Amino acid sequence: MRAVIQRVSSADVEVAGEVVGSIGAGLVVLVAVVSGDEPRDSVAMADKVAHMRIFPDEAGRMNLSVVDIGGAILVVSQFTLAADVRRGRRPSFATAESPERAVPLIDAFVARLEELGVATASGSFGAMMEVSLVNDGPVTIVVDVVDGSVR
Repeated sequence: MRAVIQRVSSADVEVAGEVVGSIGAGLVVLVAVVSGDEPRDSVAMADKVAHMRIFPDEAGRMNLSVVDIGGAILVVSQFTLAADVRRGRRPSFATAESPERAVPLIDAFVARLEELGVATASGSFGAMMEVSLVNDGPVTIVVDVVDGSVR
């Protein structure tokens, strides 16, 4: 799994002009499932994202997680994160997992976040979405999970 994590003060996602997910302070997580990902990857990714200390403490240092601040996470599936751009000018998406396998892993990721006590909202898998966010910092981090291990 690959995720791009952005710290935000607010965010929402719309499908066909209708807001389907909205949060206040927290994280927007753009996430892709790649070929070979397993449920353990969803759990490892959720654990890493929920506990990543990227929010400021009283001294202004990044020492708090989204769990610590009682923030929320907006999860947006984005297969384009699986793009291979090593050759040519057109990205290849051959490593993106099929929807039949990807949807349950995205759902497992969201379920694990909720188990950890994080309020979550989501986009709509496979839909054309418009994501609006107010980046806080900005703080943007890329996380890869392979075989249940964060890389």
